[in-house]
Amino acid sequence: MEQSIKEKIMLLLSAGVALGFVYSPHQYRRVLHVTGKEWRRINKEELRKEIKSCYRSKLIKEKENADGTMTYVLTEKGKMRVLTYDFYKMKIEQKVWDGKWRAVIFDIPEKFRWGRDALRKKLKELGFCEFQKSVFVFPYDCKDEIDFIIEFFNIRKYVRYGVFDYVDNAVHLKEFFNLK
Repeated sequence: MEQSIKEKIMLLLSAGVALGFVYSPHQYRRVLHVTGKEWRRINKEELRKEIKSCYRSKLIKEKENADGTMTYVLTEKGKMRVLTYDFYKMKIEQKVWDGKWRAVIFDIPEKFRWGRDALRKKLKELGFCEFQKSVFVFPYDCKDEIDFIIEFFNIRKYVRYGVFDYVDNAVHLKEFFNLK
């Protein structure tokens, strides 16, 4: 699915924020490489129109610098929009399996059923195996992604994440995930 110009602008602005948090030159170059490729693909006239649109919809704001130049920064509303884009594109990197099982266990009250259903749907989209109705298992490290999801739905106090060395039906899980 092709991203809209507005999505690209928001993600490029968030890449600028990411540059402030990188620790190594390798990470810095990687962010710049990906950002640069996306930047070159944007039609400059459409870019100007969309920046004005983002400004009008309060996704970004202008900040005048001491040297007279302008800087565009994400507003809180804009940051939430970026998180939403990231949420829908989320994938978990599947490296070499380390022999451990990651489990997401939840007990979400009925009044937050929407969050429970949304969490269950997202875990299935990401490829988790439904171990029980409120227990999902995955073979690869995914703590950051799970933290992001539960913060996104604001259900942290109802969700637990664990790493296990042993599961009594590992044969079934290995088959489900095509592991040897």
